[in-house]
Amino acid sequence: MRLLEKRNEIIEYGKKLVENGLTKGTGGNLSVCDRESGLMAITPSGIDYFLIKPEEIVLLDVETGSIVEGDAMPSSERDMHRIFYKYRTDIDAIIHTHTTFAATIACLNIDLPAVHYLVALAGPDVRCAEYATYGTVALAKNAYEAMKDRKACLLANHGMLAGGGSLAEAYNITEEIEFCCELYYRAKSIGNPVILPEDEMARMMERFKNYGKRGEEHDEI
Repeated sequence: MRLLEKRNEIIEYGKKLVENGLTKGTGGNLSVCDRESGLMAITPSGIDYFLIKPEEIVLLDVETGSIVEGDAMPSSERDMHRIFYKYRTDIDAIIHTHTTFAATIACLNIDLPAVHYLVALAGPDVRCAEYATYGTVALAKNAYEAMKDRKACLLANHGMLAGGGSLAEAYNITEEIEFCCELYYRAKSIGNPVILPEDEMARMMERFKNYGKRGEEHDEI
């Protein structure tokens, strides 16, 4: 079975999404790209995350979108994943969710501004992609456009999309941007949140490049 390790990793993170309240039921989808083989592995459509078997994780050809291997139907959002693997070399994993607060902001069709420095994990802000029917090439193109120079976007009246160099990074971005969407929702409920300036967000984005790495430099006190 090809890409068994990546298939198992997708199953593991799918369960984490449910356990940590980042998705419900069979909502959302996850994928990983294997650059060496030119294949992407993606969750199947409509199967409980706790019941998915490795052989049901579907392998697709990144270039053509054709199914190469798998005992189930691939996610309806496969084109929204594939477009990033085809045209962006910095993204090797994608997570799509319907998290409550991200979906709430997305239903307003507005961007998530720099309400907290953690937004910088995704970019200077998080754009909201224009609405399109789920599972369509139009939605894939809208998401790709909204995520230019960023690692997350909101999907109008739908949810959130996050990408990274690994599923661990994509998951972390998903979790933190959902947190920032909740902060924005709560802050807007009682007043007008102060938005961080562009230069501070640029500084945060630079600092996050080395976040968690050993030997990270700190200013002297």
